[in-house]
Amino acid sequence: MTVRVRMAPSPTGLLHIGLARTFLFNWLFARQQGGECLLRIENTDTNREVAEATEQIQRSLRWLGLEWDGPVTFQLDRLERCQAEARRLVEEGKAYEDEGAIRFRMPDEGVTAWDDLVLGPIEFRNDELADLVILRSDGRPLYNFASPVEDWLDGITHVVRGTDHVSNTPSQINILRALGSEIPRYGHVPMINGADGRKLSKRHGALSAEEFKRAGYLREALMNFLALLGWSYDDKTTIMSEQELIERFSFERVQGSPAVFDYQKLDWMNGVYIRALPTQDFADRLVSYLREQGYDWDEELIRRSAPLVQEKISTLGAYPQFAGFLFQEVEPDAELLDGEVLPRAADALEHVEPFTADRIEQALRGLAEELELSPRKAFQPIRVAVTGSKISPGLFESLELLGKERSLARIRSR
Repeated sequence: MTVRVRMAPSPTGLLHIGLARTFLFNWLFARQQGGECLLRIENTDTNREVAEATEQIQRSLRWLGLEWDGPVTFQLDRLERCQAEARRLVEEGKAYEDEGAIRFRMPDEGVTAWDDLVLGPIEFRNDELADLVILRSDGRPLYNFASPVEDWLDGITHVVRGTDHVSNTPSQINILRALGSEIPRYGHVPMINGADGRKLSKRHGALSAEEFKRAGYLREALMNFLALLGWSYDDKTTIMSEQELIERFSFERVQGSPAVFDYQKLDWMNGVYIRALPTQDFADRLVSYLREQGYDWDEELIRRSAPLVQEKISTLGAYPQFAGFLFQEVEPDAELLDGEVLPRAADALEHVEPFTADRIEQALRGLAEELELSPRKAFQPIRVAVTGSKISPGLFESLELLGKERSLARIRSR
């Protein structure tokens, strides 16, 4: 049996990071099994269909590296087939008309049960399942009918989705049986909470894949992080490549309890990935990111500064604040400046030729000795005058990148 899974987002807005995680689990499983992962847009409700949202979902998935198999399909493309199947169920006595709509006749005895890939055995008493409307009076199918019909027609073997769908599963299983379909394996993965234990929401931070891209996270770091939201390979392994995730993924190690989205852990992990990049690759990504965000800064200077910031920042988005002084004027805090150190620093740097980091360091360390100050106390006002902050790339390298003329101008103007 060829594994075939699907993800079916509703086109209601940006791709939520929780849905991206669930898509990732589907994708990892399909790739590991040599199967297929389909993308279906759940547009059963035409009022919620937004073309831009549909495009954005696809852009976000591609950015994450989650390519689907075959063309994107839309649930309403099979509107007529859903209508025909609903009428067939009426003819077979498995559904009935109700005020112009069609309701599915649920069994009223026994139980509907399945062995969940994540949660284990689950069962619902059939006498507690309501007869569902499967087709509105205007002919539009409802989600709990259109979705299983699509799963049947697409030959879906495994339905992997969030635990919020557990209550939908018994109804969908009964509909599939009535249609004469094979029943797929179901797996319900944990929901994602914030650090406070409440459902992930805007109050916790970024929510969509687009926001994380805009903030400067690397796609491979985000993929690694998302894979660990509810799944683990063992008790100690954290950093894993895409291929390692594919090889190691299994539903046996997916937990049933809610996962916690730890933004600090994501920052740490993204920093690990940034520092592991070859310098040239990091510089390429930095330039590309800054261009996407609308910065028209000098590319050569960005590339020259890349090695200095690579060990310091955890996201590409931190670069403008960390190294923006190279491209624009700064307004330092006057209280952090020193009227004695700065004029002397300017005089010392005036004679430095060539204006390179090693020569600059030699001159400023000599100045600190003359002033009988520790390097830290001597260098801080210079750093603040030049970069506008107490935190910056290496002082000597920063001065070299900024250049002698601009460095002296900033020091003397404070």
